[in-house]
Amino acid sequence: MASPALPGREPSAGPRVDDLVQEVKQLRAEVEQLQAQNAQLQRAVASHAVVDQAIGVLVMTAKISPQDGFTVLREISQHTNTKLSSIAEQIIKHAQDAALPETILAELHTALARRR
Repeated sequence: MASPALPGREPSAGPRVDDLVQEVKQLRAEVEQLQAQNAQLQRAVASHAVVDQAIGVLVMTAKISPQDGFTVLREISQHTNTKLSSIAEQIIKHAQDAALPETILAELHTALARRR
């Protein structure tokens, strides 16, 4: 049978409560960081899929290469100061008969003209 600790003295074996509390805090912080990284990776994968779909739309409708399709999206994004994924979403919607904003439509025509 183990003897209880004497008052004023710490047991000789085992971690201290303060150390365990600190370790739990550190582990929680690491879990939060990993969750944030996971969410960021999920957004990146979803964004990449949208961009790939928009490239496919441009390849089929404009008869350009996938590499040129990405370049067109990138140029529109840069010239309109709009996120690439947002441009890609709008291109996909446009392929489904949605209107493109005039600035994006003009940049699309300009970028495609440079490829011909």
